[in-house]
Amino acid sequence: MAKPLVAVVGRPNVGKSTFFNKICGKRISIIKDTPGVTRDYIVADAEWCGVEFTLIDTGGIDLRTNDPMGKHILSQARVAMDMADVILFFTDAKSGIVSTDYEVADMLRSCGRPVLLTVNKLDNFETEKLYDFYELGLGEPVPISCEQSKGLGDLLDEIVKLLPKRDTSAESRAVSIAIVGKPNVGKSSLTNKLLGFNRVIVSDVAGTTRDAIDTPFKYNGKDYILIDTAGMRRKRSIDDESVESYSVLRSLAAVKRADIVLIVFDASEELSEQDVKVAGFVHEQGKPSVILVNKWDTVEKDSFTVNKFNEKIATDLAFMSYHKTLYISAKTGLRVDKVIEYAEQSYANSSKRISTGTLNDIISEAVAMNEPPTLSGRRLKIYYATQAETNPPKFVFFVNDDKLVHFSYKRYLENRLRAALDFGGTPISLVFNKKKEDL
Repeated sequence: MAKPLVAVVGRPNVGKSTFFNKICGKRISIIKDTPGVTRDYIVADAEWCGVEFTLIDTGGIDLRTNDPMGKHILSQARVAMDMADVILFFTDAKSGIVSTDYEVADMLRSCGRPVLLTVNKLDNFETEKLYDFYELGLGEPVPISCEQSKGLGDLLDEIVKLLPKRDTSAESRAVSIAIVGKPNVGKSSLTNKLLGFNRVIVSDVAGTTRDAIDTPFKYNGKDYILIDTAGMRRKRSIDDESVESYSVLRSLAAVKRADIVLIVFDASEELSEQDVKVAGFVHEQGKPSVILVNKWDTVEKDSFTVNKFNEKIATDLAFMSYHKTLYISAKTGLRVDKVIEYAEQSYANSSKRISTGTLNDIISEAVAMNEPPTLSGRRLKIYYATQAETNPPKFVFFVNDDKLVHFSYKRYLENRLRAALDFGGTPISLVFNKKKEDL
């Protein structure tokens, strides 16, 4: 289920990134006094009093700018505001209200989203400084000091009050499947074939699908949500002010909220750098996936054709050697009936939980077959391992010294786990923690 979105907006250098890093618990946004450091919006998950949401940090807004980068920042901020459930409008108590604040406030009043006027840098909480901010016409200002961590709890309380109350009972049962790929690989045709009716526009013109379109449907008695997304072009091919730049950002957000991702390649074209980048983004997000080689009906085949395609995919997607591949034609329906079955297999593998006993039996056998490495006369010792998370599976190894773990041995252990357990179609992560030896 998608988490509610909270966008942080305002002019440059009012403390948006400092707030973002405080709430998300790690330094994700760059903090610097120079305006314009945050260019694209940055996303991370946060939680307050058991309520989870996604926080979006945006670049500083200047509505009068003619600078290309300034226009890019503004377009990204507008996308974030359009997607958000709640908007935090950050202002600066030290500099007071400036003309840009009035302009941003005018824009926010017509955005149709709940807005919390946030007054930052009130280090001593001089409440008399708040009075001027009522002029912005956005209700009662919320005083905070990000640097001193003052007032953050009260602001988070207000955010939680405004977040939409969602009926999660139906959503929790439905598995969401995002379809991604570069433009014109047949994503919309595949969506329509899977749904059995023309839900989205199908066209030979690249970029027809502008938004991520969610469609609930049933398959074999199970509830799903199919998300057809806009084609992901190379960034330099996109005009930052165009509608398409908005669409690609929504496509990336669709991947983040999906349970499973179908990555569509065009069999009639060579596998491109952009194809690999799209797959890489899905991999980085830890999503189970299926590689769908579409338009297979257009390829002249012999007994070696599939092997050649498989070798090319294995080489270019070496970083996701776990991939599952299916050759289809959305136009003729070739093997489309197997798409959901493959997706379910990948999702089941990503959701798989392995007992600690079974896991440690596999690790013990792997260690017996290939001893851990040594460094400066010290040998790595693995005491035990346990599975910490699913979706994707995460395994924590407790060792005598995590600095002794060589990347090649980590890869060996992952390969042994994959050989013993079916994790096809899903990434897995191995984490090594130092544990003191018992005295």
